Amino acid sequence: MRKNSKGFSLIELLIVVAIILIIAAIAIPNLLRSRIAANQASAVGSLRTLNTANITYASTYNTGYAAALSYLGPTVGAALPTVLGAGLVDSILGGTGSQVSAKSGYNFTYSPGATDNSGRINTYSFTANPITAGTTGTNYYFTDQSGVIRQNSTAIAGSSDSPIGG
Repeated sequence: MRKNSKGFSLIELLIVVAIILIIAAIAIPNLLRSRIAANQASAVGSLRTLNTANITYASTYNTGYAAALSYLGPTVGAALPTVLGAGLVDSILGGTGSQVSAKSGYNFTYSPGATDNSGRINTYSFTANPITAGTTGTNYYFTDQSGVIRQNSTAIAGSSDSPIGG
């Protein structure tokens, strides 16, 4: 072998590849945890938005809370907001006619209460559940007309779970 040859030996290249793999093994779990944390923060923010939108809907249209999640979303086309499309949340969070929408790794489910004698809906609840538990999120969330957001780390959250801090 010549003493003045240029380039890297096979051993040097293998050492560099091994170092890169070790760094990746350390970094990837942290990246996944930060994505879960971001999804959970987005879910809490979305629940706050949905609470505010439903309260605004009830005070604007004087019909009680929305009968469907899509009523909080935008109207079709360039029409002005109506009771069937108030334009209070975006089309992703408002869903497309069902009581479920998905955003940032979470499914949001809306459950309006029963109507009273005058046709008003006076109660509601939202749940936010991870689309894939442990991958897109680890916490389950619940909120209702009280505006308190509650969480559970092991099962679907309900009205008796602990409120989140802050």
